[in-house]
Amino acid sequence: MTATLVYDPLIPLSLLIVVAIIALAGVILALVRGLQGWAFRGAAALVVLGALAGPSYQQEDRAPLSDIVLLVQDNSASQKLGDRSAQSTDAAAAIASQVTARPNTELRRISVPDGAGDAGTEMMTAITNALAEEPRGRIAGIVAISDGRVHDADLPIDLPAPMHLMLSGNEADWDRRLTVRNAPAFAIIGEEVTLTLRIDDLGAVPAGQTLAPLDISIDGEPAQTFRVPIGEDITLPVTLPHGGRNVIRFSLPLADGELTDRNNAALIQMNGVRDRLSVLLVSGEPHPGGRTWRNLLKSDSSVDLVHFTILRPPEKQDGVPVNELSLIAFPTRELFMEKIDDFDLIIFDRYKRRGILPGLYLENVANYVRKGGAVLVAAGPDFASADSIFRSPLGAVLPATPTARVFEDAYLPKVTDLGQRHPVTAGLPDNGDWGRWLRQIEVAQPQGNVVMEGVEGHPLLVLNRVQEGRVALLASDHAWLWNRGYEGGGPQLELLRRLAHWMMKEPELEEEALTATADGQNMRITRRTLGETVPPVTVTAPDGSTSTVDMNSNGAGSFEGTFQGPDIGLYRLENGDQTSVIGLGPAAPREFVEPIADAAALSPTIVALRGGVARIEDGIPRLRNVRAGRPAAGRGWLGLTPRGAYETRDVRQTPILPGWLVLLLSAALITAAWLREGRR
Repeated sequence: MTATLVYDPLIPLSLLIVVAIIALAGVILALVRGLQGWAFRGAAALVVLGALAGPSYQQEDRAPLSDIVLLVQDNSASQKLGDRSAQSTDAAAAIASQVTARPNTELRRISVPDGAGDAGTEMMTAITNALAEEPRGRIAGIVAISDGRVHDADLPIDLPAPMHLMLSGNEADWDRRLTVRNAPAFAIIGEEVTLTLRIDDLGAVPAGQTLAPLDISIDGEPAQTFRVPIGEDITLPVTLPHGGRNVIRFSLPLADGELTDRNNAALIQMNGVRDRLSVLLVSGEPHPGGRTWRNLLKSDSSVDLVHFTILRPPEKQDGVPVNELSLIAFPTRELFMEKIDDFDLIIFDRYKRRGILPGLYLENVANYVRKGGAVLVAAGPDFASADSIFRSPLGAVLPATPTARVFEDAYLPKVTDLGQRHPVTAGLPDNGDWGRWLRQIEVAQPQGNVVMEGVEGHPLLVLNRVQEGRVALLASDHAWLWNRGYEGGGPQLELLRRLAHWMMKEPELEEEALTATADGQNMRITRRTLGETVPPVTVTAPDGSTSTVDMNSNGAGSFEGTFQGPDIGLYRLENGDQTSVIGLGPAAPREFVEPIADAAALSPTIVALRGGVARIEDGIPRLRNVRAGRPAAGRGWLGLTPRGAYETRDVRQTPILPGWLVLLLSAALITAAWLREGRR
């Protein structure tokens, strides 16, 4: 039970002050004029002013409320290093025992897990949420048990009581960390790109360590080991071996006494791209489709085109001197002997043997294919003649044999069943909307994949691999009709673009490929094949364990499956003769970037309310009461601020000057003043 004097004025305070001034002026005037009753007049004015002020005697029936202590325990991944988990569990039990033993005190325990994704330890967010559920006036203190690596420490928060940190870990802890400072997402195939790496030793590092072994592997191949300096930026030139995704893994072996190896690896995924695609277009007899090839290749800014065309056949005799036919001689020897390996693709468009290109040059082209080059032949009637390039050394690598028969009938090009699964022709618009072509060269004994057919089902587009290279044969010179819109046209540009890029080994157009994309820890596996079924994909996790993933067909020669990776790291995929690698998650999770226990991140929040930091390995501190604003921590103790909170159950108010008493007193005093002045 508590009692206080409260005021509830009957009139506004400003008006009450005016009345008081008027009353004071009246009393002073009476005193100046010598009226003997001035004192009674003043007393009467005080009684009236007191009544207007509304004084009351208030009594409250209060019930005390207990203080609340928040015990925040960090249970993130970094707390599992070394003996931190055991330290934290013992410290939490000891603090909970002390709090529950205190009179009029309650304990609220808060567990802080790993943040969503790679957010790290979000302790301040957890404290904010806990304070929103508790009355701030009852919070006596906050005790956090953590390694201090809090990743939302800069979150603005208004704490109602001191915060203390009990720091897990040991002062003798040390760790080695590998980081990649810069790693571009794309790099040009065959050109060096520079990566910057750094190896740092953190904490109480043993003396005498200046070099560390660094393992480097690409696409899961056996690693190469190098000795590199510690504490310095390392510039590493890397050349990507192929187009598409290249997975580069850098790793350090676990050193003796090191705290963890979770930050000893870095996984870089870089896409290999071609700088400029070099194409040699060899045109024979001029025809309407020749411009189509040239326009297609010139429209791509990434293509360097060299166009070798025959404008004046040797058999043409018009009397024009040879020295007036051109300003410079075309460098055929340089192109077909010395520079041929510099081209990514060679296209023969209606070319036939005329004695201009010796057989040795065409033999070089055939060898160029065998070593990894690409040749596309767009055949015209000359391909079926005695002068056909098939009857040259180049014929050894061509995918079909001409029969000397030429169809001059209108027909509709069709994608074969195999072509529906091949990336060059899969997904093209419905051929029911295509226009017809008017010529086709009959070929037999096709080798490789027939993806399009024409007259009476004869092969129209044949694709084949020859050793390391690729060859394509288009048995018609009428693809340009689609470009002109004849009978509605067709997807000529898209077909030729895909064909050219398949021959230049673009990864997205491989007919047999195993790829995967990552979204967090989820892996989406795609298997492209010309077959109708595929076996399950074998997934090898970073720890060496294997799992199988069933693949479901989604049409067009593609199969897909999903896999949830349990761990962060490099996964290897196998499906038949196809292999691939993919990295899930960051190479070093945020929890392990700074694994050494440190209170620096939380120090501003702790110091603001004069809290303290105590290492668990030095012993469990005592809890004792301190007044608000006083230092809340010292050697071997942490302070809690009792709040003295209470709940008001009943309130009673008794007026000090009831109306009848005011009337009686004021009347008596005024009468006394009148009588006193009447005697005079």
